[in-house]
Amino acid sequence: MSYALELKDLRKRFGQTEIIRGANLAVTAGERVAIIGPNGAGKSTLFNLISGRFEPTSGDVLLNGQRINGKKPYEINRLGLSRSFQITNIFPKLSVFENLRCGVLWSLGYKYTFLKFLADLDDANERAEELMEMIKLDKKRDVLGMNLTYAEQRALEIGITIAGGANVILLDEPTAGMSRSETTRFISLIKEVTVGKTLLTVEHDMGVVFGLADKIAVVVYGEVIAFDTPEAVRSNAQVQEAYLGSAVADAQVGGSQ
Repeated sequence: MSYALELKDLRKRFGQTEIIRGANLAVTAGERVAIIGPNGAGKSTLFNLISGRFEPTSGDVLLNGQRINGKKPYEINRLGLSRSFQITNIFPKLSVFENLRCGVLWSLGYKYTFLKFLADLDDANERAEELMEMIKLDKKRDVLGMNLTYAEQRALEIGITIAGGANVILLDEPTAGMSRSETTRFISLIKEVTVGKTLLTVEHDMGVVFGLADKIAVVVYGEVIAFDTPEAVRSNAQVQEAYLGSAVADAQVGGSQ
């Protein structure tokens, strides 16, 4: 069986310290997966290994069946994987429209050519307009990125992340710093813009996890100790002992309490 993303006995060592200790994970195309675990469990390191910011000490990362170990982040992106970060990463002095148009250029084949004025690139302009509507920022078309609210900046970053047409999306704590009402709206937005795509997200808010994920991967001490549906993970005694705790075990699946 082929997977959209697969980790095989993945390990990462920094000096004498092994952070990722034989992680295994197989994500089917179209699944929405939340990666959870205590602080220091290795969640961000896993994201960095998958997206090419770190190279594994050993083991493999496969994207749509292709081994991507050792590839640069931009090479992995061009193979169909895109990532957002904990810290909002947009062009603050460009408008919403200009940010999104930058995001679509490479996927439309413009690469490094400067032979055309951007205003004349009808396909890029149309795609940017479509993305603006999708992320609900069409009314902020000409607003500079730095003048958006925090939640709007995060929405714009999601738009940039999906602009290149990647089929595997990594979101690193996408709702961090948001109010409860903003978080609820953002969960709906993420669901809408990732339809048909494979999603991995690192998230600490269990309401977001249970409201968004088809499956949950629990990482503890650099290993994936459980990978199953939210219902199964919530009732897993090993997971409760290692991370979730009895309070989360009583949480409503799909709720945003």
